[in-house]
Amino acid sequence: MRIALYHNAPSGGAKRAIYEWAARLAGKHTLDVYTLSTANQDYCDIRPLAHAHHVYPFTPRRLFHRPWGRLNQLQHWRDLADLDRLSRSIAADLDTGHYDVLFAHTCLLAVIPGVLQYTQVPSVYYLHEPIGVGAARYIPRPYTQTSAWRNALDRMDPFISGYRRRLATDQERSLRATRLFLANSRFTCESMPEATQHRTEFCRLGVNLSQFQPMSGVQQEHCVVSVGELSPRKGFDFIIESLGRIPAEVRPTLKLACNRVEPQERAFIESLAQRHGVRLQVFTEQSAEALRRLYNTARMCVYAPYQEPFGLVPLEAMACGRPIVGVREGGVAESVVPDVTGLLVDRDAAQFGQAVGRLLCDEGLAARLGQNGREHVAQHWTWEQSTQTLEGFLQRLAQAKRHP
Repeated sequence: MRIALYHNAPSGGAKRAIYEWAARLAGKHTLDVYTLSTANQDYCDIRPLAHAHHVYPFTPRRLFHRPWGRLNQLQHWRDLADLDRLSRSIAADLDTGHYDVLFAHTCLLAVIPGVLQYTQVPSVYYLHEPIGVGAARYIPRPYTQTSAWRNALDRMDPFISGYRRRLATDQERSLRATRLFLANSRFTCESMPEATQHRTEFCRLGVNLSQFQPMSGVQQEHCVVSVGELSPRKGFDFIIESLGRIPAEVRPTLKLACNRVEPQERAFIESLAQRHGVRLQVFTEQSAEALRRLYNTARMCVYAPYQEPFGLVPLEAMACGRPIVGVREGGVAESVVPDVTGLLVDRDAAQFGQAVGRLLCDEGLAARLGQNGREHVAQHWTWEQSTQTLEGFLQRLAQAKRHP
């Protein structure tokens, strides 16, 4: 097949998945990559894998500081207009490339790329997270609270409403134009708008077992690890509150590996950890090797994002032989097998703290869950299995193009 792959992705799980698929698809098919300059090209670099790699320049407009901050929504609106024009140009290039299928991924600016509206190439969009009304996860923070008059002013602000309307309209058009959606979890499938669910199929992700594996000779520390962007939706505040319930003499250090850090959230988390007496270490821009070592040195992986669409983190930790303590919600409930590869509890700080304490005290149980986790990932969650499933969907669309 001739496959065009489109993305405008930052560093993180989505880009890692794109890299793993590209590495396997490029060996069997012609793979051309189309991307924007705003994407992170260096993280999980797919340029050496592609037959051709096209980067389209795009520069978001400069944002204003107080007292002109309200103009930023106008700047975002103008960015969407620029992106729409660029999407038309990219679609024209795709249509002259004689591709069998377009495999599209997340866009930093619009979530679902606008190029899907304009291309004639049969398109597949991979849902790294749900799209549509109700998909947003908003977690309040003290630093985001505003007064009643400010909220009233926001509701009347034409720039805010105009930007939101344009974004929603662009997303709706892209959703309608996409032939097939592939979702990373059953939870993501069910979270999509009803009008798209008949076009949504489940295509699980995978783990690189040679990259994430148990390491010999590594000294285990009295710590637990969690991974993800340092933002409210990742639930690090809940983890800190839960660890604060564990007696101080046995309370582990919390290590966070973060690919992206929101400064205000970091200050909030560090202050919260200090109040709860939790030792906190934050690591940024971790390589795969550094992340593997972090998993291996921890007693367990703790994972509590709010309604996480899937969460690759538990699988990576399981591949390293680490047990999981997670919240029983979202896609996490699909990757962690309760009482087999980890412990799942409701979003209750006391329950979560007790589960962590249980594994700290029972080393035999922790070791058994860790070993089961490695075996479970090897049997069900490899990138080879994922790519085989993906190829089936791509070939189905390619055949439909040849025999409409």
